[in-house]
Amino acid sequence: MRHLTAPLTEADVLSMHAGEHVLLSGTVYTARDAAHLRMMECIAQGKPLPFDLEGQVIYYAGPTPTPEGKPVGSIGPTTSTRMDASTPTLLAHGLRGMIGKGQRSENVMRAMQEHPAVYFAAVGGAAALMAACVTSCEVIAWDDLGPESVKRLTLQELPLVVAADAYGKDAFTLGQAEYLNTIK
Repeated sequence: MRHLTAPLTEADVLSMHAGEHVLLSGTVYTARDAAHLRMMECIAQGKPLPFDLEGQVIYYAGPTPTPEGKPVGSIGPTTSTRMDASTPTLLAHGLRGMIGKGQRSENVMRAMQEHPAVYFAAVGGAAALMAACVTSCEVIAWDDLGPESVKRLTLQELPLVVAADAYGKDAFTLGQAEYLNTIK
């Protein structure tokens, strides 16, 4: 198991390979569909984003209401393909990592090679476990979006799998090929 700290450097990204297991700590930002639309509007209008994308990781999640005494409610990943239209632009602006579930489009995979980035898969259905890895949560933009507002999270050893790397490899395809080889 490999330990990483966000934000990520290009060297961090280039050292990771599809299928590798990691524990991610450090600062990441949440953003889902509505926040991605607003970020794209900001970029199109030449306005600043709520945070500098350089080296950052976006977690495709919208936490549930925060229970008393906890930094965040349950915080599981959402399906990443819903952000695929925005992702190449965000990668071109410095985004280095994404956390979600499911495969990515060919456009995203190409953009991750052009602008070295990594896509981490989080386990769907384990939102309460994920919440235990969040030590702080602060809304930093677009509070009107409720659970889809942009939040700054501090993570402590969030378990993830490198689902797609900067070399165009993805764990979904690799895992399927490995399985098919075992049943021949």
